[in-house]
Amino acid sequence: MPDATARARTRWAALVSLIEEARAAYYLHDRPTLDDLEYDRLFAELVAIEAEFPQLQTQDSPTMAVGGAASEMFTPVEHLQRMYSLDNVFDADELDAWFARLERAVGATPLLCELKIDGLAIDAVYERGRLRSLATRGDGRVGEDVTFNARYIPAIPQVLTPEPGAVVPELIEVRGEIFFTVAAFDALNAEQMDQGLSPFANPRNAAAGSLRQRVDRREDELAQVRAQASTSRQGARVERLEAELRRSTRRLEELRLTVHGIGTVIGVELESQSHAYQVLHDLGLPTSDRAEVRADADGARAYVEHYGVHRHDVEHEIDGVVIKVDDLALQRELGETARAPRWAIAYKYPPEVVRTRLLDIQVNVGRTGRVTPFAVMEPVKVAGSTVAMATLHNGFEVERKGVLIGDMVFLRKAGDVIPEVLGPVVELRTGEERAFRMPTHCPDCGTELRPEKEGDKDLRCPNARYCPAQLRERLFHVASRGALDIEGLGAKAATAMLDGGVVADVGDLFLVDETALLRCDFFRRDGDVLTENARGILAQLDIARTRPLWRVLVALSIRHVGPSAAQALAREFASIEAIAAAAPEELAAVEGVGGVIAEAVREWFAVDWHQEVVDKWRRGGVRLEEAQVRAEGGPLMGVSVVITGSIDGYTRDSAAQAVADAGGKAVSSVSKRTDVVVAGANAGSKLDKALALGVPVVGPERFAELLTGGLAAVLPS
Repeated sequence: MPDATARARTRWAALVSLIEEARAAYYLHDRPTLDDLEYDRLFAELVAIEAEFPQLQTQDSPTMAVGGAASEMFTPVEHLQRMYSLDNVFDADELDAWFARLERAVGATPLLCELKIDGLAIDAVYERGRLRSLATRGDGRVGEDVTFNARYIPAIPQVLTPEPGAVVPELIEVRGEIFFTVAAFDALNAEQMDQGLSPFANPRNAAAGSLRQRVDRREDELAQVRAQASTSRQGARVERLEAELRRSTRRLEELRLTVHGIGTVIGVELESQSHAYQVLHDLGLPTSDRAEVRADADGARAYVEHYGVHRHDVEHEIDGVVIKVDDLALQRELGETARAPRWAIAYKYPPEVVRTRLLDIQVNVGRTGRVTPFAVMEPVKVAGSTVAMATLHNGFEVERKGVLIGDMVFLRKAGDVIPEVLGPVVELRTGEERAFRMPTHCPDCGTELRPEKEGDKDLRCPNARYCPAQLRERLFHVASRGALDIEGLGAKAATAMLDGGVVADVGDLFLVDETALLRCDFFRRDGDVLTENARGILAQLDIARTRPLWRVLVALSIRHVGPSAAQALAREFASIEAIAAAAPEELAAVEGVGGVIAEAVREWFAVDWHQEVVDKWRRGGVRLEEAQVRAEGGPLMGVSVVITGSIDGYTRDSAAQAVADAGGKAVSSVSKRTDVVVAGANAGSKLDKALALGVPVVGPERFAELLTGGLAAVLPS
């Protein structure tokens, strides 16, 4: 139909223009104008149009190209073997369709699975063991020569250091990913915002911006100015250039490298992708210890699912998983399209950094009186959920990040972490944005705000006992899953209890009965009949009365006392009376507590109305001591256990609770006094320390045996 073709051609041209502009911003200027979700959506639409109207596809279409062109700032370098991009899939159905196509083509075959690092693709050539060139991917055929900067990146070997017996190829072209660790990326963005600059949208742009610095030109300029420095003005310029050079080289030093492929190679025969990785490792190049060969599609699916849950256990950001046919002969048989290999696919997780408009900044008063600014934004989908609000921490952070009401901002949401505004897109300001001012008085009770202690960045409402906002938040917190887990007592029910006079504060909660609830319209129907929710709350209160002591401590809203510290205190002192009576030095001596938490506990119990809350809970039947069965013994009585990494079927808190239920002591750090370390998936530095100290280590599959049989069940006699 001519009209349909004309409409498709118009939309095709618009999409090509948008995508090419976005690619130039992303690859050449390291300043994305679209977030990953927007770009992927536009690209998928372009692919669909070209599939329906193939006459529209041209050789210079974005669907036929890899990455972006090389910048004119750098000398172009032609790769020995072309670098390709990867096709993407975004859900289980699309991945299954790729598996089906692969199986039709070559049958069932082992698949290599690896993490898709959010970094910058590079091509490094080693000749007779020495680095000859380092280049960005560019358009896949020609990249940018950044070899000079490699001398400042310790992660990139200048000379290969092979394992004994390893053969150094005459020439080897290595593909890999340059990236920042999460900690280094956050520090870099903090430095950017301190200088009034936009934060980097993601680690890939940060890595690209760092690697593609012209350090050689800065060195030349500095040398020239030093040679001419005879005036105070020139001396100041020398200092400025020296500071800029230090910043540049420091950023390069923070970069990391993981290699994940080979282009041209002379002198070594390779059989599989996994064999290639072993060769690279034996040559002293950094490979990933998380790459795994899975026997079939089911194994690859399990790998994708695992890192979908554990993506934040990795030291660097990942945006998905790459799946490759392991057999190199099959890779050659399958071949490539114009832009991507048919033998590999990238499964992309939902993006965790997007852009949206900051509509307003408001404040919330928390259960400890802390007044926290939060961003109200145009709703946007990030990390698989729609977000309309995000934390801004405190007034100092708002000022440091430089965000203005009306800004376009970068928003990050990582898994279950509270969404956070990273910073503004300064380049998109119109001049209509306005600054936020922290309130001077509590928006709920009118009390003048002040820091709790000198030097605190947080402002707090000191009207702790009577501020309506703090009362609401404390009551809601008591019922939360992390505290006493009272199902049915949500925000609306908690507000109704306070507004309806059912309770005056959290101390009254366990004195509530049917008569008290019937006085409130929210909990009553048909005259004098309780709603089902009200009856459920009464039943849940009975259950909450028997919760472990550590949950009671969390529920009391003692500053700094979360689940880990609460469990440590409950294990050590066994009753709330003993905790309240303990001297600060006794509290601080408990492993996992320390001086700050000890002082917070002492201060909390010194307040008269806090003691009234405890007394009311005692009268209401709340158990304020550890269960006797645990004190009388158990298979782990007297055993100190450290848990690191993830264990199937357990959260961190529930695993520690299981140890405590067996009579043991779950501690947070490894020492010579530790009896055993349970090392689950993605165990980190605690495992390394245990091995260094000679502390016994068992795998997650032995955890159940440890709980039921004690040390004797899992350690050799």
